[in-house]
Amino acid sequence: MKDDVKVEDLNRQQAEAELERLASLIAAANQAYHAEDAPEISDAEYDALKRRNAAIEARFPELIRADSPSAQIGARPSEGFAKVTHAQRMLSLGNAFEVEDVTDFDTGIRKYLGLGPDAPLRYTAEPKIDGLSLSLRYENGELVQAATRGDGSVGENVTANARTIDDIPQRLSGAPEVLEVRGEVYMSHADFAALNARQADSGDKTFANPRNAAAGSLRQLDPSVTRGRPLKFFAYSWGELSEPLGKTQLEAIERLKSLGFSTNPLTRLCDGPQEMLAHYADIEEQRATLGYDIDGVVYKVDDLALQARLGFRSTTPRWAIAHKFPAELAWTRLEAIDIQVGRTGALSPVARLQPVTVGGVVVSNATLHNEDYIAGRSASGEEIRGGKDIRVGDWVQIYRAGDVIPKVADVDLSKRPPEAQPYAFPTRCPECGSEAVREAGDAVRRCTGGLICPAQAVEKLKHFVSRPAFDIDGLGAKQVEQFHADGWIAEPADIFTLQERLGSGLRQLKNREGWGEKSANNLFAAIDERRRIPLGRLIFALGIRHVGEQVSNLLARHYGTWEAFETAVREAEPLEGPAWDELISIDGVGKVLATSLVTTFAQANERASIDRLVGYLYVQPVAAPKTEGSPVAGKTVVFTGTLEKMTRAEAKARAEALGAKVAGSVSAKTDILVAGPGAGSKAKKAAELGIQTLDEDGWLALIAGT
Repeated sequence: MKDDVKVEDLNRQQAEAELERLASLIAAANQAYHAEDAPEISDAEYDALKRRNAAIEARFPELIRADSPSAQIGARPSEGFAKVTHAQRMLSLGNAFEVEDVTDFDTGIRKYLGLGPDAPLRYTAEPKIDGLSLSLRYENGELVQAATRGDGSVGENVTANARTIDDIPQRLSGAPEVLEVRGEVYMSHADFAALNARQADSGDKTFANPRNAAAGSLRQLDPSVTRGRPLKFFAYSWGELSEPLGKTQLEAIERLKSLGFSTNPLTRLCDGPQEMLAHYADIEEQRATLGYDIDGVVYKVDDLALQARLGFRSTTPRWAIAHKFPAELAWTRLEAIDIQVGRTGALSPVARLQPVTVGGVVVSNATLHNEDYIAGRSASGEEIRGGKDIRVGDWVQIYRAGDVIPKVADVDLSKRPPEAQPYAFPTRCPECGSEAVREAGDAVRRCTGGLICPAQAVEKLKHFVSRPAFDIDGLGAKQVEQFHADGWIAEPADIFTLQERLGSGLRQLKNREGWGEKSANNLFAAIDERRRIPLGRLIFALGIRHVGEQVSNLLARHYGTWEAFETAVREAEPLEGPAWDELISIDGVGKVLATSLVTTFAQANERASIDRLVGYLYVQPVAAPKTEGSPVAGKTVVFTGTLEKMTRAEAKARAEALGAKVAGSVSAKTDILVAGPGAGSKAKKAAELGIQTLDEDGWLALIAGT
């Protein structure tokens, strides 16, 4: 898929292929950036990838993948540090790149809160520091713990290292009993240059940029190394509190400053988007003279009560957004075009580049999307890049930021080698030799090999052991590839018989490179731990097309147990009847997704594989929410018409918090219909079925006090 194709122009097949490619790119970027402190792409490029991914998921929610980047934050914490579970998750931010994105952010907040365009709504605007996120926990004024963000839920304990940073107070006077201060560890340009000079003089490794230097310095196993590095810290947020820091974002930041923390002096209060954009321009103008790296400006709703109402998405707060600075360009040589085969059989071309540094990031790979993009045409057959095709040996322009990056944006024909030939896109799978077909209306060519294609089998196994799925310690992508090549695992169920089939397992495993007796035993123990798995994770791990992590959890909450879920899907096989009607009535489940789910379970081979897997597992039912005293717990609620005292999103979130199931359509299983002005066919059907119908005031009265 071409990244110059707008999201609204994508068809379903194109969107699915694009999400697959984006998931792969973002997963690799997460590992390089968060776990290895060696990013291969810039923050701007990474954020742009996630932005396009989120836009596609918003338009095609039924295509959300199990390994969706929108449900992930950072990367797993390093095994070299003790793990810390954050009392409150450390979330990432959504991104804005254009003026329209900022105004849309403001419009979306007003819509969610039910505010008119002229209602007062203030924001704070502050520079976005390009460093490493850190959370500092104080109890009774004493610093007791410092932790990196990690994956947002679990980070690394770097307390000893944090104590060596001058900007981080060891003791606080007048602080709340419990105070988690969050901010960014960074390194100034001058200190970075001096550090690299010392590293070079002593023959040690130099760093690519200040962010890498700061991250590498904080994540040293020996705190004395960190002590010798010139790290700084800006506080900009907080986690768990025993008492509020203020009523507004700005008041809370001022309180942190009064406690002794360094806060950014460029933080401003803005009345609406125009002032926000003006401050963005001021900061961008000062960027080169600040003495430290920033990659944008962060806007936050100032009123903390409104922040609480707005709440969070799965990985980002609704009340904040990062407005990123523009991208950069670079030219380099295209050395090869490789074809990667994904879990669904999609053939994705990847450009292998002569490494080039773009804005401090070394880029060696870029997307080529599909055969049309390589040929210089759009999905509709129109010319792109002036009709210039892309050939091995070409001098190509790499574009960072925009909708998708890194991408090959242009070709310099004046530097094209005379021997360069048009690229012939393969019509057979490079992995299994099966025919690769391109269906009408689909921009992607797919391998028809199915289960016999090793690339598809391996990708499905990688998905199964991915973090949102079974997340088995010691069994990652590399090990899956190794074990599959050795014939040890061909399907997920094989993982749970691995030790039995290998005898002790040690004889064949412990002498392999990277394995020993301890690591082998740890692997088998980790596999045993995952024999007990939550229902949502299991559904997600099956890798059913269109069924992503959010939908998997939605299905788990709705059906509660594996037995109920499996029975419902089996009974929905004719794609009609009560079970089918119930499935497609679930708010967030469409007919395409439901069809994919039912079809998968109806296929004999797929069903046999699932049955073999479940036979080795205890699938944990979904725990009922703590809704004591809730008058709607366990009931199915449908909202229709216009709500005037709360937005639809707020109403749905409130109902689910009270233990209700929110459906998108009325059926015999509906308990309550909440009908605002303009209610139509749903209200009529509810009346025919004798379903309790409430207006908005009646609904609010029903749930009052809960």
